Amino acid sequence: MASAVWRRAVLEASGAAAAAAAPSFLWSPIPRRRWFSSAPRRFAALWGNGDHGRLGLGSLESRWRPTICPFFQEDLPVSIACGGAHTLFLTESGRVYATGLNDFGQLGVKSVKSHTLEPVEILGLPEKVAHISAGYHHSCAVTENGELFVWGKNSSGQLGLGKRAESIVSTPIRVDCLVGIRVQVAALGLEHSIAITDEGNVLSWGAGGLGRLGHGHQSRIFGFSIDSSEYTPRLVKNLEGVKVKRIAAGMLHSACIDERGSVFLFGERTTNKLSFGAAKYASTPYAVLDLPFSEEVACGGYHTCVVTSEGKLYTWGSNENGCLGLGGTEVVKTPESVESSFLMFPITEVSCGWKHTAVISGGNIFTWGWEVLVEHF
Repeated sequence: MASAVWRRAVLEASGAAAAAAAPSFLWSPIPRRRWFSSAPRRFAALWGNGDHGRLGLGSLESRWRPTICPFFQEDLPVSIACGGAHTLFLTESGRVYATGLNDFGQLGVKSVKSHTLEPVEILGLPEKVAHISAGYHHSCAVTENGELFVWGKNSSGQLGLGKRAESIVSTPIRVDCLVGIRVQVAALGLEHSIAITDEGNVLSWGAGGLGRLGHGHQSRIFGFSIDSSEYTPRLVKNLEGVKVKRIAAGMLHSACIDERGSVFLFGERTTNKLSFGAAKYASTPYAVLDLPFSEEVACGGYHTCVVTSEGKLYTWGSNENGCLGLGGTEVVKTPESVESSFLMFPITEVSCGWKHTAVISGGNIFTWGWEVLVEHF
């Protein structure tokens, strides 16, 4: 499922529903509404797999084309985050709403037992929220004051609440060990989490197997599996002295961009998701060479995308269903530029789902990959 908020150019991709190996688009049936104000009005449009109510459209029906969510009439959405089977909405007033599956408390609404078909407000957040993120089964919000609140599945410490915390947290809880440290943004993966502080430091926690936290963990010693989880946020030492401005989390890998436009990756690479070395995983951050100055990064399930300062898109990793947009389905080991006659303008934003990708170019949304219909706003 891919979602977009018009005007603010916010794009989030997850889940999905006809495969396309290269960027293309078709005209959207969304009507061009007329408003009394001359300024464009924000709305949330959603499409894709509708099971568990993840689209927030009041039913379990899947949508093959963008459909406006009628729920937000007054307090308009400014950001959307898509998880495994749930969706978060951040509104202009700083409120957070959730819809979809709630089997691990990922909606943050205790009164919802299994799922909800429409967005429900999360009431446990004490102040205005500035940023939201959704992992596969867990969620988080960063307040305007830089405090981090988390909820959902916590089986591997991905909420950062300590080793004795409950394995399921159904309402938002502040990460108290970060009090006094201002968090800017967070990114959530399958069972791990990463965050950037105001100073540009990177913290990571949760499941550490296959190096996805960047702390140098080994997943096995002498053939035996070991617990490599971090139950509270920990500084990624190898990035000390590097001021990071962007982060992203995939299923089993992580990525970041520093203020000099360099891209760093760490985590699992058995299907060549990362772009370096012969090892099955990189347990500490490693710079990706031969990329131009980079501005944006996104991680899919097992692929990575970067947007450069000139608006070029580079992709690499697993290429199932053509999720890299390069016209084929072969694994790509190093970054390759996506060239398409459809992408006539610089790309301003990129987002990845499990096996599909979406970008904004010239005010248009383009998508490709696993069972994704491509839409134009």
